[in-house]
Parts: sequence; C-alpha cells; structure tokens
Amino acid sequence: MAQETLGEWGGNLASVTYIFLAYASMVAYITKSGDVLSQLINVDNPTISGIIFTLALALLISLGGTDTTDRVNRWLTVSMIGILLLIEVMVLSFGGWSDSMTIANWREVPQTIPVIIFSLVYHDITPVICAYLGGDLLRIRISIWLGSLVPLLSLLIWDGIALNLSPNLDGIDPLNFLMSRRWSDMFPIVDVFSLLAVGTSLIGTLLGFSQFFKEQLANYFHSLPSKTGKLKGEFMDDQVQIKQENGRSWLEGKTLAILATSMAVFPSMFISEITPDAFSVATDVAGGYCMTILYGVLPPAMAWAMQTTVAESNKAKVIQVNVDRTALCNVKPILIVAGLLSCGIVMEQVVLDLVLILQ
Repeated sequence: MAQETLGEWGGNLASVTYIFLAYASMVAYITKSGDVLSQLINVDNPTISGIIFTLALALLISLGGTDTTDRVNRWLTVSMIGILLLIEVMVLSFGGWSDSMTIANWREVPQTIPVIIFSLVYHDITPVICAYLGGDLLRIRISIWLGSLVPLLSLLIWDGIALNLSPNLDGIDPLNFLMSRRWSDMFPIVDVFSLLAVGTSLIGTLLGFSQFFKEQLANYFHSLPSKTGKLKGEFMDDQVQIKQENGRSWLEGKTLAILATSMAVFPSMFISEITPDAFSVATDVAGGYCMTILYGVLPPAMAWAMQTTVAESNKAKVIQVNVDRTALCNVKPILIVAGLLSCGIVMEQVVLDLVLILQ
C-alpha cells in the first residue's frame, strides 16, 4: 500500500520500519517473559527462561500452523481474563475502587506515550486475520472490534487496580504488593497473569512477523531458476503440501515456515541477551519511533497521495473532479493534524533519548 501510494521510497520506509518494530516488540516480549517465568519457576537465569518460552511458541506457530495457534491462543486468552477477574476480586476485598482517581502525576505523561502507542502493536496481526477469515469483511470487522475491546477492558481494570492500591501502600509498588498476597503461596496469580499477557502478545507479533518473512522467502525461492522444479515444490503453501502423499512432503511444506520463524526469533533472542534493560529500550523504540512512523506518519501521507492521485486521474470528468476535490478539502485538516501529532511524538522521543544520553 505504501509503495502504490508513495512510490518505492514509501514502500522501503514502511518495510524497514515494520522490521524494526517487529524485532523491537519481540525483544520486549522475550525479555519480559524471561523475567516473569524465572520468578514463577524460581530460576536464576531470566535469559534462559525467555529463550525456552519463545522457542516453545515458535514451534507452535511453525509446526502447528495458524489453526492450531489460534486454538491455543483462545485458551490462553480465556485463562488470562479469568485470572484478571480473580485479581479484581482480590482488590475489591482489600478496599474497593473508591480511591482510584486520588493519585496523579501529569509530569510523567510524556514518558508514557511510547508505551501507550506500543499497546497498539496488535494491529500487525491484521493481514493474518484477513487471510485467516478468507477476506470476509463482516467477520474481520467483528474480530477486530471484539479483539480490541477485550484488551482495552483488561487494561482499564488493571490500571484501576494500580490506581486504587497506590494511595494505600505508602510507596510500595502495587505489583509487588499483589505478588505478596496470601494467594501467591498457593497460586502465583500475578505472575501467571503477566506470563499469559506477554505470551498472547508474543504469539500475535511472532505470527505476523513470521508470515511477513514467509512471503518474502516464498517470492525469492519461486523466482530462482530450477530445471527440475523441485525447489519450487519444496516451498509450496502449507495447505498444498498437506495434500502430498507422505510425511516427507509435510516436513518439506513446513521448511519455509520454520525458516521464516527462525529469522524472526533468533535475532530477537540475541538482542534481548546483549542489551541491558532491553524491555524499556525496546518499548521506547517500538512505540516512540516505529509504531508512530508506521501507523501515524505514513497513513496520512498515503491518504493524501491517494486522494491527490484520484483527483488528477479524473480531470476529464468534471463532476467527479469536483467530488474528489471536496472530499480532499474535507479530509485535509484531519490528515495534517494526524501527521503533525505523529511527527511531534517522534521528535519528543528524540529529545527524551538525547537528554538521557547526555546525562
């Protein structure tokens, strides 16, 4: 879409930004899953825990395919919501929600913007959803609306829990308080909830990212010259490979998926291991730069270019030109405001990073 509207430079910018976004998201999820899992199973090495957790999900996606991954992700999501309800009951028993708005620190808002934008990273899964639902527009819209509503409500409840507890804890971190509650001795409720939240997010990002690499690799291998055609047959789609006669054909059909998933996973694990404070750095990069450029700067520019192209291509049709010009005039202020806000967020992140580096 970016290449068709903005030209080759737009397509290249969108591709590079998406790759950086996906790797940054993967690094954040791998790091956080390692921290949570190491506390959950009492292991001193968070790096090993994160690698094992990520490899397990990578095998699920590459060998199980979209259908199996979808079924597993549904159970994980339902479990996460159930545990969140248990945490809510715990907070209600502690003191209710009466003090949820008595604490605020507006000076900290600029530092939260990258994390707020990073919470929209699930939009990367949209192309996979469109393909999985066969292009059914109604089902796609319903899935996106419901899929957005569930994490939104979960996030609001979680924020309400933290805001409610903060004034009553005398400076104690609400998360540490919940982890020390009585239920933690029998069932580490907060750790399990955190792991499920990170795991479901990692599944979505890894699924979309691996499909991106799979498409690129398929185009590359199909473009290679082959006298026997064997190379092309080895990298056919999963559904075509399932129709082959033996297990070897099935394994060959999974070769491309395994290779694509490996390209997404192994660099991310390497970066998460060598980067100190990888989670904070990754979320700042993903939200402050990649997400903002990909979903904040490029779409208004693409829409502007598309409207302009349509208007210019219909110069011979006077009525159509007037309609297109009116539509462009109506949407111009929105596109300008959206583009300027996104550029402002990017510049703000640049300033914050420069200040941090100089300190």
